[in-house]
Amino acid sequence: MSELDVRSDLDSRGVFAALLERIGEAQPEPRLSATRRALELLGDPQKRFPFIHVTGTNGKTSTSRMAADLLRRHGLHVGLFTSPHLARYAERIAIDGRPAPDKTLGEAWDRVRPVIERVDAELQAGAMAPLTFFEALTALMFQVFSDCEVDAAVIEVGMGGEWDSTNVGDGRVAVIAPIALDHTRQLGSTLSQIAHTKSGIIKPGSITVTAVQAEAAHAVIAATAESVGSQLLVAGRDFDGAPVRHADSGQVVTLRRSDGTILPNLELSLLGAHQSCNAALAVAAVDALLGSGVLQEETVRDALAAASSPGRLQIVGRDPLIIVDAAHNPAGADSLNEALRNWPGVAEFVIVLGVLEDKDARGIIRALSPMASAFYVTSSPSSRALPHGALLRLVREISPAISVHDASNPVDAVGAATAWARARMHAAVVVTGSITLIGDMVPGLSQTSAAIRP
Repeated sequence: MSELDVRSDLDSRGVFAALLERIGEAQPEPRLSATRRALELLGDPQKRFPFIHVTGTNGKTSTSRMAADLLRRHGLHVGLFTSPHLARYAERIAIDGRPAPDKTLGEAWDRVRPVIERVDAELQAGAMAPLTFFEALTALMFQVFSDCEVDAAVIEVGMGGEWDSTNVGDGRVAVIAPIALDHTRQLGSTLSQIAHTKSGIIKPGSITVTAVQAEAAHAVIAATAESVGSQLLVAGRDFDGAPVRHADSGQVVTLRRSDGTILPNLELSLLGAHQSCNAALAVAAVDALLGSGVLQEETVRDALAAASSPGRLQIVGRDPLIIVDAAHNPAGADSLNEALRNWPGVAEFVIVLGVLEDKDARGIIRALSPMASAFYVTSSPSSRALPHGALLRLVREISPAISVHDASNPVDAVGAATAWARARMHAAVVVTGSITLIGDMVPGLSQTSAAIRP
């Protein structure tokens, strides 16, 4: 879907069309003062509800979606903010599991827009850049949640944490999903530097819930939590989750909650061992917000059985099996590779790959090559996409023994890969490498597939 299609489809009042005129997300301003000023003029809507603040490199969105659904099923009126979107900008601001209605967005924008224009003028008078797309979107999100009088929210950072515009609010719970090397130009070139930026969401008196981390990242998180007096809950020590077996609609997992309670044989309708860890992180975060023992086991079971995270190991076709996954860095590709390694009934995988220029394409190719029988490389319509010819050369350089083909059009690449899989026994197609590629492909694949997983 093109940006123009997205704009016309989203909102008749032009909310997102107006936001898209601003500096894009790839060029964040490392500051909080501008967003804070806008929210101050709006009456500080970010202070009107408690929220769980989620950062990390991989697993943020899946964890956020599960946490929000747990809160909703507990009986709360819940806001959810995630980024980036998969297919529609409106996905980013959700109320009780659905994108905020156009009317709600429009009314909030009517209040936010003049404030943003005033802050723009103040910034420009001081020779500073006006509010960016994400700064303005953050102000809109907080206003929408306030207008809707949510009981609680789950808010995913846009990039990093310390200077991400969402950090103008004080999350009662700081969640840190697995940290890996990504956005190194903005966040730093080492795990310690990236962890320092991401641990900036940890606030005095909050509870910090972290996934298992590399030693360098964990040391920074632990030191930050201690320095501000935040209780630290660590996966593997204080809580955990582990897959038990595959199931028809996902997998069966067992969780240990932070109070020591064991929840055995939970159905989780998300695929991949890493999703059992994300589920444990989400449950621990909600327990931290609500209090130990408040969230009922039945609620946990219902929420995980109905969990959804579009574009994350999502099955969109069955004949042949077609899987889409938004892995866009080497760590994400490693998790995908591990999931494919254990996939029942599949002997070969053909990978449709499209990567953005600012991502570690070499690392992604190396991570995926062990499970790839063939690659079809392509480019998404994004202006940031790595040209398919350059990606073709990288695959040939890194994995010369693997068959590789290129297609300028992602639809043609998927079509050729599908034909490749159909000509073989027990073969599957995997579409991966960037969220923009997945976002472009999922709607069409979902409409044309004969059998779609819910």
